[in-house]
Amino acid sequence: MTKSWLIVQIALLAVMQACALITERPAEGLIVHITKGMISGKTDGEIEAYLNIPYAAAPTGERRWRPPADAASWSGVRDGTQMGPACPQPVRLAVVAGGVANFQSEDCLHLNIWRPKGAADLPVMVWIHGGAHVIGSGTFPIFDGTQLARQGVIVVTINYRLGALGYFAHPALTAEAEADAPLGNFGLMDQLAALRWVQTNIASFGGDPARVTVFGESAGAVSTMTLLSMPEASGLFSAAIVQSGVNLLPPRSLTEQEALGLAAANAVGLGADATARDLRATSADDWVTVAGVRSGGSVNPFIDGRLLRAPPYRVFADGEELDVPLMIGANSNEASVLLAMGLRPEIATAYFGDQLTEAETVYGLPATDPEFARQALGDIWFVAPARWLATETSDGAPSFLYHFDYVAERRREKSDGAAHGSEITYVFDTTEYYESVVGELTPSDRVFADGLSACWASFAKTRQPQCALVPGWGGYDPQRDEVALFAPETRIVAGFRQPILDLILSRYDDLPH
Repeated sequence: MTKSWLIVQIALLAVMQACALITERPAEGLIVHITKGMISGKTDGEIEAYLNIPYAAAPTGERRWRPPADAASWSGVRDGTQMGPACPQPVRLAVVAGGVANFQSEDCLHLNIWRPKGAADLPVMVWIHGGAHVIGSGTFPIFDGTQLARQGVIVVTINYRLGALGYFAHPALTAEAEADAPLGNFGLMDQLAALRWVQTNIASFGGDPARVTVFGESAGAVSTMTLLSMPEASGLFSAAIVQSGVNLLPPRSLTEQEALGLAAANAVGLGADATARDLRATSADDWVTVAGVRSGGSVNPFIDGRLLRAPPYRVFADGEELDVPLMIGANSNEASVLLAMGLRPEIATAYFGDQLTEAETVYGLPATDPEFARQALGDIWFVAPARWLATETSDGAPSFLYHFDYVAERRREKSDGAAHGSEITYVFDTTEYYESVVGELTPSDRVFADGLSACWASFAKTRQPQCALVPGWGGYDPQRDEVALFAPETRIVAGFRQPILDLILSRYDDLPH
């Protein structure tokens, strides 16, 4: 009797274990074979998500401040149902960054994928997040790709190294690098590595590697513009969207960046004679503290002479950029980020110099009015450069210029316009997340989000923004100077703010080399 009971218990245990294995096994079709192993995913209706996929090895220990290395292979099925960590960064409020980086690790070179069920040869959209190259993550909920994927595209969001861990040069690191190895722009190197991963693996998810659109905002747009200027990015994508990040400022040189690196090392207690080993022995937290949120422009792609050889704007001015279809634009209250980062309003008046009176006439405001500085700062740093880029690229593959001026209905009375980055929740159609952070949206706001998101998805699918929100949006022609104005009454506008943008760009005529 005892023996029979033991046999029954063993059989019951075996059944329970088998049931457990079946429960834990991903649903049919939710395992994808990629070059390094198998990854599981999860479903949300008709959309599948595969999260926290390593595209490069952890940049830790001896790999810190080195070009990204291949990710290691794994055995079994890697769990792709949970978001991974953000790269090390200062923690900011969700309303600032689109998420909170309360889970961080240097082992952060991962990406996330959303696809429709049964995806086959679909266009791909690769998102490069913003955040001044200091904060942000492809894991943040505002960048959830579910709604974009519902429109027949595959969405990829990526992490890349940030702050002093992502854009850092030091004489000790320069001395140890091989003669042809790129220097310092590690975040940019990560973006290239992620795009190469997409070329190699996205077909396994039903994506078409020949139809990859890179899109990014702010620092992500600066990164996108930089990638467009680099031969190393050739063939990695075939279209791009540059949202609020056309950079016409001269990048730092390697020598200047090394000087900043020496100062940063000094701030963490390392002298001028610090070795590469000394630098790598210092904790990531210390380097995050050194970079801070406001880093004085020290955290940016710079000219290392190996990977980045010329200012991106110079490459565009010379007509040597990667010639792909582009969407380019900026928002109506871009000064929101500039003033928050400590830019002084008087810089706006100083910019115009001996043409200040002319600028006052065009704006219809005295330079002493705070509104003059708000409008001028946004135009100088974002709106006018967007038009410049559209003009420079108008003689090749088509470029489509937009201006974003939509503010949620219940916030309009207290708003100065569409703040820096406010288009993102409409692009991704992540309105539920927006409501959880900022406040309730109206049905009209949600309809607008559906329409704007459709414009971005249409561009990824057809290389033209053929969308109901703004029918007839054609490629930019400097003679017609037509802009898609995204606003409560979205429309095509000819000669958009032409006098002031002409004045601003006239002062850019002699772009520094």
